[in-house]
Amino acid sequence: MGLDVEQPAPPELEPNLDPDDYEDAEVQGDDYRREELENLMADGAWADAFREWSDGAEMDEADWQVVLDLEMLSHFDFFWDDFADRVGYHAPGIPEDWKTRDLHPDLDSWSTVSAINAGLTELGQIVCETLKQEYIDWEADYEPPEDLPDFD
Repeated sequence: MGLDVEQPAPPELEPNLDPDDYEDAEVQGDDYRREELENLMADGAWADAFREWSDGAEMDEADWQVVLDLEMLSHFDFFWDDFADRVGYHAPGIPEDWKTRDLHPDLDSWSTVSAINAGLTELGQIVCETLKQEYIDWEADYEPPEDLPDFD
């Protein structure tokens, strides 16, 4: 399908957020390297990932306008998970009580809400993959304990 929209600026990452506070994340360690990730996104990772995502996005322009109107992109979070040697993320989403909260006049169906939530989740995943595969040149610092059993 694809989404032909202007690429937004990358999100600014809040340095003091703890990813363990998210229901969908469990991160070991405490150096989330957000400043480095933010710099890599500004240096092109966000643009590359957004281009890839928008080329195949299943969100339409009206859905995208809701995302922009609600400033949802500013609620993305990306963080380094040293234990797993990966970039983790938390994607913003429309809450389940969207009907009672009257968040936006164009939010009128679960289909729209689902398209937005799924689209932003997919964008977050592509940003993580792009960062890890194309931009990150550091290695995980995690060293497993030497006393682990050998299962060979």
